[in-house]
Amino acid sequence: MAEDTKSLELEENHYAERDTNSESPAKKKKKSEKKKKRVPSVNAKIQVLGNHPQKTPPIVGYFPSGFDPHKDADEEQNSVRARVYKHKNKPNRMQLVVSPTGSNVDFVGTNYLGEATAGKQHCTYALGVLDKATQSLKIVPIASNMIFRLDPKVRGSDVSENESPSVANEELSVQEKADRMRELTVLYGTKKSKKQAQKLHALKQEDDPDTKKDLDVRMKNVVVNIEALEGTQAEIARNIPTYNASATTPQEAYPLDKIILKGEWNFLEDLYFRLQETAEISANYPYFVRHRIYKLQDIQDEEEKKKLCCIFSYITHLIKYKDQHSMGDVSSAKGHKIPSMLRQKFSSMFPTSESRRISTEKINLLISHVLVLTLFVDEFSSDPADIAKDLRTSPYDLRLHFDNLGCKFIRKNNLSLVTLPIPLQFPDLRQKRRR
Repeated sequence: MAEDTKSLELEENHYAERDTNSESPAKKKKKSEKKKKRVPSVNAKIQVLGNHPQKTPPIVGYFPSGFDPHKDADEEQNSVRARVYKHKNKPNRMQLVVSPTGSNVDFVGTNYLGEATAGKQHCTYALGVLDKATQSLKIVPIASNMIFRLDPKVRGSDVSENESPSVANEELSVQEKADRMRELTVLYGTKKSKKQAQKLHALKQEDDPDTKKDLDVRMKNVVVNIEALEGTQAEIARNIPTYNASATTPQEAYPLDKIILKGEWNFLEDLYFRLQETAEISANYPYFVRHRIYKLQDIQDEEEKKKLCCIFSYITHLIKYKDQHSMGDVSSAKGHKIPSMLRQKFSSMFPTSESRRISTEKINLLISHVLVLTLFVDEFSSDPADIAKDLRTSPYDLRLHFDNLGCKFIRKNNLSLVTLPIPLQFPDLRQKRRR
């Protein structure tokens, strides 16, 4: 048994020596190099620094030509000298000049020509400084416009580098980008984005000189409608809707198509279709509308019935628009939806201030439009009690509005009714005294 044990030990030592000797000298050399290259770990505190407006951030320059500034470096003197220049009027424009010692060639790079004008930065860079004494690692991000491509330039040459087209013709490049984006939107955009792009393009279009000349020629043959101008001036001076001074009937005095335009009638049919389903309407409608729905029962012509419903809807939208932009908190007007076409029209006719309030002058103009429409509904003999509640105004103030429209009050069956006599007669305009 002892001899067997000795023979086993000899065999194990023999195989161990074979394994040790089987390693090649190259592997042994690599192991020794790895042991030498081991660097002790450092527990450093990492600090990320931001850019300071009063200090120049780190600048990185690279040599695409393959020049190595440290190849023939001398320990006693620097092999290169680096200088940074800033534009006097445009401090964002910078130039880095690296001058090798004993050479008449400078390496020049800028942040406003060449690669710097590419735009989008595909990679992010940072500069890290490890201080072993304080056990700290400071990292400073490097912006894309602080990476300079250093190209060789012969020193003393008067050859000036022209600015790239993107810098020289900056306005043109912006226009080209806008056109390109519009083309991409037309090809791949949604319906909403296409409509927005078309509207934006139409707003930015400039007048064509040829079209302008043609327009000037056409304008010479235009006949001026003096009556329409008088009506427009009256709207400004008297703060009332456009009127016809030579009208022979009350319906012609304030043309309805000047208040409700042709393209707006299709957006006012909601009440008409609602009454097709139910005979009752919501309490959110004004008193004037609710107390005159019965008039629709006496109308046999569907077109006339639809027309009256549209006038009711227009009156409702005007009153709700006024309530939405008034000082008082009217809860019924908050959830009221006005068609976008009408809301844009109301916003231009009755603009609001920064506090989203309508001025007194524009409120009076809005009230005048409402009162004219009520006269159409009541066939120019109207009881103003209901509309006074809807407009939340006193009977005296409402009477002044009717007087300004040329209306007269009559007494009939113990009721005070408003009529519109023809021809129109307006009260004299009183000028405010200057203090």
